[in-house]
Amino acid sequence: MLASVLLDACLDAGIDFFTGVPDSFLKGLCDELYSRYGTDSAHHVVAHNEGGAIGLCAGHALASGRPALCYMQNSGLGNAVNPLASLMDMQVYALPCLLVVGWRGEPGLKDEPQHVKQGAVTLSQLELLGIPYEILSADTDEASFRSSFAGLLSTLHEGRCAALVVRKGALVSACRPAYGNGASLLRERAAEIVLEASAPSDAFVSTTGKLSREVFELREKHAQGHSRDFLTVGSMGHASMIALRIAEEKPGRRVWCLDGDGALMMHLGSLPLIGRRKPRNFVHVVINNGAHETVGGMPVCSGALDIRALALASGYAHVFSADSEASLQDSLRQLKQLEGPVLLEIRCACGARADLGRPTTTPVQNRDAFTAFLQDG
Repeated sequence: MLASVLLDACLDAGIDFFTGVPDSFLKGLCDELYSRYGTDSAHHVVAHNEGGAIGLCAGHALASGRPALCYMQNSGLGNAVNPLASLMDMQVYALPCLLVVGWRGEPGLKDEPQHVKQGAVTLSQLELLGIPYEILSADTDEASFRSSFAGLLSTLHEGRCAALVVRKGALVSACRPAYGNGASLLRERAAEIVLEASAPSDAFVSTTGKLSREVFELREKHAQGHSRDFLTVGSMGHASMIALRIAEEKPGRRVWCLDGDGALMMHLGSLPLIGRRKPRNFVHVVINNGAHETVGGMPVCSGALDIRALALASGYAHVFSADSEASLQDSLRQLKQLEGPVLLEIRCACGARADLGRPTTTPVQNRDAFTAFLQDG
């Protein structure tokens, strides 16, 4: 079904504010929203995380008397449960909101390991929260959708939340936004330079998405093995906390967190905690391409945020920035002589090569190899 049909139905019903966190299953919707409204307008805001997006929807309902639409991957339900249950629910403020949830890991369909559990419990999560839902499939026609949508609108008019659960391929768009940022340094090449600059005893924790896939393939390319790397599949925004505690437990090793700007924005509270704990062996690398590139390319909500200034204000000992191979190599030469915590922002282009593979090891195999590496020395 065309995403424009969903948006037009919402507008006809008075739902004219849209917010959320992008998802690959919702790319058609995200592309349509970006083409119509951009990402920072009166009608559309890309939020830092799904809980924050629900908060925006609550404010919209209070100020306008109308429900908003909140889009997210089903993994984002974890971030949204608290405000859905303790703020929006009928037993609290009874604030309506239409959720549009991408159903990754649907039972019976092949998906990545981090989506399997969430996919299995998505519908039961909504049921537990008392949120009625309809499922949108690739074969859903417009007439069927309009009928289901009418039922969801009745729920919203009662002051309750309702949800559309979106299967793969259910929402498409003819829009092809030109996402990009003008940068030239490719993320995979930046990661390669960072890996080359490390010592054999250094440990890496990489964030979810294409960056971890690139780290895996770079190790394959250089026949280095994978024991030094913890590839954080799922749990977006938490790689820095994993790396922080490893650094504290293993003060004799340098620990690198390979993070993304979208992941960093999702849980910015990690920065002051790292700054307060002051791990001397911690290097926080933030790949900044200004986009949710792994799930389609829509810009993140950071705007003009100065990541380096934020890190300094949070207590990091040193900060660096690079936007080319030369400046990256120079920054790495300097920071390796310094005590942390150190933050290195690398401004990169959007996009990845079309033949980028996925890890061939399981998460448990990754865990065991990485744990053995940490215990060895």
